Amino acid sequence: MEQRENIPRFFILILSSFSLIFFTCSMPSWFPIKKGSSHQAKMKELLDKEVVIIDQEEYVKVLNPKFSEGKDQTKYLYVPVIEYLSRKETFTPKPIQKKEETQITTPSFSPPPPLPEEQTLVVSPSEGKQSSLKKKVLVLYFDDRTTEGEEVFGDWVSEKLMKEVNRRSPQISFIDYQMVMDFLEKRGTPLSNIESPEVLYFLNEAFGIQIVVQGQLSGPYVFTTHTPKDRDRTASAIIKMDLKLIDALTGKTLKILSAQNPILATKEGGLFPEEKAKIKAIDLTLPELGQLLSKELDGIEWFCRIAKVEGDEVFINAGRLTGLKTGDIVEVYRYNGTGVGEVIGKIQIANHLGIDASIGKVIQGKIPEVKDILKMAKSERTIR
Repeated sequence: MEQRENIPRFFILILSSFSLIFFTCSMPSWFPIKKGSSHQAKMKELLDKEVVIIDQEEYVKVLNPKFSEGKDQTKYLYVPVIEYLSRKETFTPKPIQKKEETQITTPSFSPPPPLPEEQTLVVSPSEGKQSSLKKKVLVLYFDDRTTEGEEVFGDWVSEKLMKEVNRRSPQISFIDYQMVMDFLEKRGTPLSNIESPEVLYFLNEAFGIQIVVQGQLSGPYVFTTHTPKDRDRTASAIIKMDLKLIDALTGKTLKILSAQNPILATKEGGLFPEEKAKIKAIDLTLPELGQLLSKELDGIEWFCRIAKVEGDEVFINAGRLTGLKTGDIVEVYRYNGTGVGEVIGKIQIANHLGIDASIGKVIQGKIPEVKDILKMAKSERTIR
């Protein structure tokens, strides 16, 4: 008897392993949703459910009770395990009951036929919505070529620059530099290749990074005035900062920005005048550079990418953190390898996934491909 009881468990183990292999192969390794084992997934209430890990949190994949209500509903929902266990009956399909013959029937109205692909889908223009979406930017540590000894300003300057841009613009989301470096290192990608078109394209695909900012410091150069009394000496400093904005999708340089401080404004005396002059030179240059960078980044159009396609459902590498809301409509652009081509369809955001991913539903046009680009719908457009 004990041997027979172990047979079903053996088959469950085989089926679970097969599902794990299939799901892992069908979803890119960099996407934040994965099938994985966990202590919660082994609970008896979840043995017959598909448990996935999104951004290191566990979710149960269940049928959407509202799927039959309209085209904007996805077939499946991803519900946090704790929420599923507390409201399990909500996600359990109810048996269909036969209506009594004596029941009074009311006239029913058939829904209108679906729009043909050539027909225009009306979407109201929304400039405000476009500006509320955050573009993902990676700032590399500044190339610090002229500092002496062990003095290094590159990483410190890049951090201060990001704070300066965030203070000026709500449209930018900076991706953690060290996280990207660790990710590339685990993949065996040399960090020296980060500027290559292949690596830049992968960063766009994996993290949704639109722009990579590479900086270079020249200085700070210090000029000291010596006096007979050492305490009376003064120092001034000058530094130049150069930025190169690279389009991660195409690998092309979009803009080169430069800024430097007025040397007279950095004059310092007293104790350690050289160090104080250096800091002042940086503090005077960064606001100007931050203003230039904010203006350029704000002028770049937002877009995101497709991670996976399942029928008419599309997994997208942007979501809640980016500012996408359920109900938003994005247009699908065919990417030809060198640039963005024609509009081929429209997708409506149906659900959020994890920290910054989402699921969309194709509502018009062709089924997209993984390499296609998504932009926020702005106006009426005929899709063929």
